Amino acid sequence: MNAVLVAVALSLVSAVAYATAAVAQERLAARSPGSGALRLLGSGAWWWSVGLNAAAALLHVVALRYGPLTVVQPLGALTLVAAVPMGARMAGRRVRAVEWKGTALTLLGLAAILVTASGPAPEDVLSVPEAVAVAGATTALIGMLSRRGARPGLRHATASGVASGVASALTQTVTVAATDRTGPLLSVQVVGVALLVAAFAAGGLLLSQTAYQGGLGGPLAMVTLANPLAAAVIGLSLLGERLQGGPAGVLLALAGAGLASWGVVLLSRAAPREEAADDDHPVAAVLALEPGSATAEPALVPRPHDPGHLTTATR
Repeated sequence: MNAVLVAVALSLVSAVAYATAAVAQERLAARSPGSGALRLLGSGAWWWSVGLNAAAALLHVVALRYGPLTVVQPLGALTLVAAVPMGARMAGRRVRAVEWKGTALTLLGLAAILVTASGPAPEDVLSVPEAVAVAGATTALIGMLSRRGARPGLRHATASGVASGVASALTQTVTVAATDRTGPLLSVQVVGVALLVAAFAAGGLLLSQTAYQGGLGGPLAMVTLANPLAAAVIGLSLLGERLQGGPAGVLLALAGAGLASWGVVLLSRAAPREEAADDDHPVAAVLALEPGSATAEPALVPRPHDPGHLTTATR
């Protein structure tokens, strides 16, 4: 079987696993807003989502061994496509027409990108100095995005996507260097870059958990866009990967990126505000009342002169 087809198949399964983990993380964040890292470590639901992320990451690693970054990373957008119906089902609602439209645009854009990005299996890897430089620049960018300020959810989601994209690029370096049999398996390059992969993968997971406290749609869309962008910059600038088809291929890739981006935007905007809907429900409105906010009703007691009838009590 063609190596690129193997990479695509593995990426599809990985995307479904990532989507399931994202929905689980979002629901956990909604139930326990503001939970710290230590509290998450004691949550079985969080470890279940970590296991799903680990399985998805393993499939992603194998896909990177067979396909270039420019093919494998764009397929990560399918995580959002899969998460939308999953999230709708968990919320007990149907997928809306605008969500299907966003899904179709995302798939069309991905198809255009894949046509131009179907290059050979990866051979070039990052050297140790290049890996250290990429890690330093990424750490500085994540620090800027993680600062306090407005819209922390989207900024943390962007930082999570960048961290995951860089971790993927570094993972490809580890897998290629460890399996080409031209040097020792546990070389300085393999061990050092593997440690960087672990750090960025863990950081991306924690940043996404923080981002999902504001909901799933917008943050997951930002993760989906930032992840392949960061990986593509590394692949095209440092790993010698190229788009196919010359100038026409570049235009097709740009058009596909535009379609996929618009589809992701539609999907991120389409998520309904279940909280607002719940507040409109009469039962939810009663349950949301603060103690003492309702008007006190007069108590009824038996009449002293006529025990068979009731009268209002005086306070």
